[in-house]
Amino acid sequence: MHIIFGIIGIIVGGAITIYSEKMLNAFGRIPIFEKYLGFEGGSRLGYKLIGIFIFFISVLILFNMYENFMLWILSPLLRPALR
Repeated sequence: MHIIFGIIGIIVGGAITIYSEKMLNAFGRIPIFEKYLGFEGGSRLGYKLIGIFIFFISVLILFNMYENFMLWILSPLLRPALR
């Protein structure tokens, strides 16, 4: 099942990244991206970053590596609890 979710996520993430202009026209500007990522282009960059993030997480799901990745990311917080 993780293979199907991974492939679907890769397609969705790639589509969001490729069609960021159409996403901007369909959903509009996102104020927090406009504030922190630049003027008149922050939302486009924000949509691309969202697409890349979805793509990356989907690759982890596809290859069944998301648990190890999450343990690696959270290891500084979990290390005191594991001792």
